Amino acid sequence: MATRLKDIAADLGVSVVTVSKVLRNHSDISEETRERVMKRIRELNYQPNLAARALVTGRSSTIGLIVPDLVHPFFAEVAKGITRLLREQGYVLMISSSEENAAIERHEIEHMLARRVDALLLASVQSDAAAFRFLENHKTPLILLDRRVPGFTSNFIGVDDEDAGRLAADHLVAQGCQRIACIRGPEVSTAIGRVAGYKKALAAHGIKPNPAYVITGRTADDAADRSGYDAMQHLLALSPRPDGVFCFNDPVAMGAMQAVIDAGLRVPEDVAVVGCGNIHYAALLRVPLTSVDQSSAILGENAARLALSLVGLKKPTPPRTVLLESSLVARASTLRRKD
Repeated sequence: MATRLKDIAADLGVSVVTVSKVLRNHSDISEETRERVMKRIRELNYQPNLAARALVTGRSSTIGLIVPDLVHPFFAEVAKGITRLLREQGYVLMISSSEENAAIERHEIEHMLARRVDALLLASVQSDAAAFRFLENHKTPLILLDRRVPGFTSNFIGVDDEDAGRLAADHLVAQGCQRIACIRGPEVSTAIGRVAGYKKALAAHGIKPNPAYVITGRTADDAADRSGYDAMQHLLALSPRPDGVFCFNDPVAMGAMQAVIDAGLRVPEDVAVVGCGNIHYAALLRVPLTSVDQSSAILGENAARLALSLVGLKKPTPPRTVLLESSLVARASTLRRKD
């Protein structure tokens, strides 16, 4: 027979409420009582009935996360940061992928809500607010992560993407590049913002952006390296070819660098390359990659903290926006020797 909460309470001579508060990490329980209860829980291998608890409390102790691509290293790092903080608070993370498909995203949102997640974190692929009308009367807190949706007012956490594009372009100019290209991503807020920042930075340096130098990669998901490779081949065929390239994300940049090398050219002497995301193995590549650091794990922790702060609020609050600062990490893919 499975151990029940009241069995533990009876064994220790405390109330069921006390045991329940220990399990929920409540602050008004003494450390001595907490240790006694947790010791007995471990001895009996007690496993709480989360479904039953959810019926009583109205909470599932679960946060939902929907991202465009589960294997993308940026979103993996974000998820790691979210999980780290949620674990400390007794919550679990439910993760799903939209595969950069708006219809799949809608299905996954409905699935998460049916599972009664306490809050939903969403890196959306939607192009406008109309897709979210079905959520207008839903009480589950929604936080947009990394990507904004035009016309949709919601909680948001991410970075200033214009600033990311500016940092990359400024750095390439500082390295002596004059013909600076951009391999941009899909028509989402991150790509739009980064291109805008890139263009503003070039204009500030008196460099007129060449429309032929801005090219959209076919995909920014698990095939992003191939997309970056193909886009770079196109740029290398131009005359004059670019001498610097800012890429939408690090996988795109990796593909772009390989295309430069396969063409018999050198990185960074012939073409300097900057990525975005600063994935953890960027420094270990054949040519270590310069990248704009978005503090992905810290972004995840902040997203989890914001989600937990919204759970259980009895009155709606104005949407909150949390913007983290970007920084550029310079490595060999851009650092040219200066004679």
